[in-house]
Amino acid sequence: MNLSTLILTALGLGVVFGSVLNNFFPTVILPLDQYLLMPLGQAFLRLIQFVVVPIVFSSLILGLTRIENAAQMGRYLLKLFACYIVTSAIALCLGLSTALLLKPGMGMTGLSLPASTSTVAAPSLVNWLLSLIPTNPLTALGGGNLLQVIISAALFGIGIQLAQAQAKPFVEWLESIYIISEKILSVILYTAPLGVFALMSSVIATKGLGILAKLSFYIFGLFLATAIMIGFYIFILFILKAKPVKFLSSLSPALSLAFGTASSNAVLPVVLQNLEEGYGLRRDIASFAIPLGTALKRDGSAILQGFNALFIAQIYHVPLTPSLLSAIAVSSFLVSFSTPGVPGSALITMATVLSAAGLPLEGIAIVAGIDRLTDGFKTVLNVIGTSVNAIILSYWETPPLTKISLEADPS
Repeated sequence: MNLSTLILTALGLGVVFGSVLNNFFPTVILPLDQYLLMPLGQAFLRLIQFVVVPIVFSSLILGLTRIENAAQMGRYLLKLFACYIVTSAIALCLGLSTALLLKPGMGMTGLSLPASTSTVAAPSLVNWLLSLIPTNPLTALGGGNLLQVIISAALFGIGIQLAQAQAKPFVEWLESIYIISEKILSVILYTAPLGVFALMSSVIATKGLGILAKLSFYIFGLFLATAIMIGFYIFILFILKAKPVKFLSSLSPALSLAFGTASSNAVLPVVLQNLEEGYGLRRDIASFAIPLGTALKRDGSAILQGFNALFIAQIYHVPLTPSLLSAIAVSSFLVSFSTPGVPGSALITMATVLSAAGLPLEGIAIVAGIDRLTDGFKTVLNVIGTSVNAIILSYWETPPLTKISLEADPS
């Protein structure tokens, strides 16, 4: 059995085991989750996160050293951001349209509306932008803030370009770091099925499947919008003749892991490995576009924020005026670029969207229980979106003669 099959099997067994605990052994859930399942799951996530920063930092700098000049780097950024803006807008429109058409919040029964909930005030845009600038590269690397790591790597990359031959020992050291981190990752992945089983068992055992029945239409709408967006990306690969079957096959280990961990950050090293070694994406583009997209590109969040805001408006019978829809759309679009790639992060940023639209913050508690169960689908979309945008950049940057030779390649 290959890795992706083992992870999917572990996911299924985790659902079954968690359901059995929830239905037949409720008294053992708390100690079993506290002392076995959750520690195993968190240990696996920590092991994965152990290699995230060294792989991102080294691969991004090495990718930048392969870029010929500042003009090429600027071109990469402009093209990527153009792709991000267009595809994120499409994802947002899908989330809003699905919620408007299906109306999952209308006539909702079986749920008690919470009287109040505590939320954390969202930082201002200026403070958020300032927080991205690291004051110390070692602090950025130690803290694990992916955007700060990327900015630190970009600054080091510029310094290396200016230093040229004098920076060669540092570049060789980074190449060693990257190779060593990849070898560590290959060892850690042997524990993936156990980690995914523990994480899924913990979620199902503590949350139960009963909540799925109460919010079944909500889940269906969210899944439908996510599936359509994934289909859109596969359609783009068909248009580009970018071998969509090979893409899905190569990325299957990363997608399985993304669904199980619900963390874009945790799965980043596996995505890089799958795209470079399995799919054959150019290393200079992969090492630049994948870390950047993982930090910024959140199609799952774009869908979720708009969908959730309308869902809550429907539950509380708030009239959907043009000004309300505009506030939801703009705030959801902006928030999708600042959502951390960790499980449950969308609930934190959801307060910003609801506040901007003037919707009840108490609605967060309604979707909080189901968020972890749907987080895997959103993470799969995030991974596919980041990867396809990198492939679009690759085709955008490839000279016509090279494109012809690639298409002629039977592999």
